[in-house]
Amino acid sequence: MPRMSRRTLLGSMAAVAVPGVLTACSTGSGDSDVSNAGKKLAPWPSYRPATGPKPDLAPTDAGVQAGYTAYPAELVKSVARTPGDGSTVKVMSVSFGTPPKPASANRFWAAVEKALGVKIEYTIISQADYQKKMATVMAGDPDSLPDIINMFSGFVLPREAEFVQRRAEDLTPFLSGAAVADYPNLANIPTHAWRDMGRIGGRVYGIPLERPLPGSTLWLNQGMFTDAGMTEGWTSQDFAAVAKKATSGRTYALGAAQGSLFGNAVHSAAHNAPQEWAVTKSGAFRPGWADERFKAAIAFQAGLRKGGAYHPDATSISQIDLTTLFYNGTVGSMQDGFGAYLPKYRETQGKLTPAAALPYSVDGTPGGIVAARRSFGYTVLKKAKKERVELLLRILDYLAAPFGSKEWELVHYGVEGTHFTRGKDGSPQPTKLGEVENNTNLPLKYLAEGPQVLFVPGMPDAVRALHAWQQQTVPHAVRNASYGLQSRTKNAQGTTLKAMLDDTVTGIVAGRIPLSEWDAAVKKWRSRGGDRMAEEFAKDYAANT
Repeated sequence: MPRMSRRTLLGSMAAVAVPGVLTACSTGSGDSDVSNAGKKLAPWPSYRPATGPKPDLAPTDAGVQAGYTAYPAELVKSVARTPGDGSTVKVMSVSFGTPPKPASANRFWAAVEKALGVKIEYTIISQADYQKKMATVMAGDPDSLPDIINMFSGFVLPREAEFVQRRAEDLTPFLSGAAVADYPNLANIPTHAWRDMGRIGGRVYGIPLERPLPGSTLWLNQGMFTDAGMTEGWTSQDFAAVAKKATSGRTYALGAAQGSLFGNAVHSAAHNAPQEWAVTKSGAFRPGWADERFKAAIAFQAGLRKGGAYHPDATSISQIDLTTLFYNGTVGSMQDGFGAYLPKYRETQGKLTPAAALPYSVDGTPGGIVAARRSFGYTVLKKAKKERVELLLRILDYLAAPFGSKEWELVHYGVEGTHFTRGKDGSPQPTKLGEVENNTNLPLKYLAEGPQVLFVPGMPDAVRALHAWQQQTVPHAVRNASYGLQSRTKNAQGTTLKAMLDDTVTGIVAGRIPLSEWDAAVKKWRSRGGDRMAEEFAKDYAANT
């Protein structure tokens, strides 16, 4: 399961390590008009929900996920025929796992190839190397592009939209409107995922990887926080008091990782500060960083840090090492993506009970949670003849099979008896081989995936708790209004400019920079491109509404 905050680790450095290579990418001068303003907009693919096992806990239109307290007893078949033609397909995606065994010695790889009817040449890029590798790919020969490319949303690559517009296949004729019906599992991807992926120049170029509405989440060692006085309906003052009481000796209530800004996303959302961008009723865009509630969140975090509640290595520790500290009880909480619930529950059994924190209130106002981009990333295809594009779409359609289908089980767990056995509730339980050969190390799920659901094998109470948490918090989700919109300035400069603000937040919370410096940093950000972004987002927003 991907951890959303892992990808945040290096997000603030996305134009620092190799800015020259990225900016100089041979997609052109950067003058391409990727905005949607003034364009005829392609209709979003028509949503057609798949038929399958009925969930035990119902989803809502507001964004609460479907929940399954037990694995479906009867799996459906979602693909009518083998999609491939025996040819070789070259794919490339990010990975959060360890490198897989080679195809010749990997039975999971072989089983998927057999089901798809193709040979897969897979270029797997670790999160740490993704930025540099993509820079090389974007600057390279168009003919050498892989057939299928995962555009990982952990980094905003300079000129990314221009690269996609110039080099990737325009999928509008294949997927827009009713055309997507030829690919039933892709038609099962909800419209919110397509919207948050966004159009480029009015056209549909990618296939989104749908994600739940809750984003960055504060995961608690529930026992530690309850013992320290945590109660439902707590205020920011209560939170600070509990954090102080739960911190003792070498045990710290709050953990944070390098690049996470001391978990700023969670705290700014609790203060109901806009998450990067807010849009007014008139359609104007306002930066969240200029909002006084965001500044108040920084001040609150600085107070928590000064009081000793944060682990002392909060500006240098990796997300992976922080997770270890959470599991062994050194830190009582950590910010991570909501999607990290599965490993949290799986790895902490018998050690502690993880729980997603309810946001605290500020000045009598209920706190918010971070609304995630509903597209974790998106997949684009190399330009090709119609027949080839259709073959690649059939492959992605198979990989996007819904939960409760035979295809989903194969892609996520492999072959029964080889990669998994059945638990008491019928759910797949990985074998020793399945711990090595799987969808994490061979990350097919980052090429295409069906809508995610709430399911924790063998832990129905965890599913009920997560579903109840979503029912309470989803109405208070704070959304970044720029999701799915285009801004030429952000494409070119946004990551570098945001890094400047991120460094300032970290410096203030760490006590190296006074809070009084914040307004000057925001003013500099606005003058160097922030105000231009606001204008461009407003124009694109108007075009999309």
